[in-house]
Amino acid sequence: MNKKFQFTAVIEKEGDGYVSFCPELDIASQGNTIEEASTNLKEAVELFFETASTTEVKQRLHEEVFVTRMEVAIG
Repeated sequence: MNKKFQFTAVIEKEGDGYVSFCPELDIASQGNTIEEASTNLKEAVELFFETASTTEVKQRLHEEVFVTRMEVAIG
């Protein structure tokens, strides 16, 4: 049985498509739709875990990532 882990996916519009990013692992992907960008990011993360050494996983894994909004005064 495979263990399940949860990671953050940040997806934003870029040009005609979408860019997806996993800040915990510093892995990015893209797609033509939000769903495709999300699926491609999931595949990239799975491939990373299939191919990366234990040392590389430890070096890249940021266990505490906080996504929040902030207010900035401009002008």
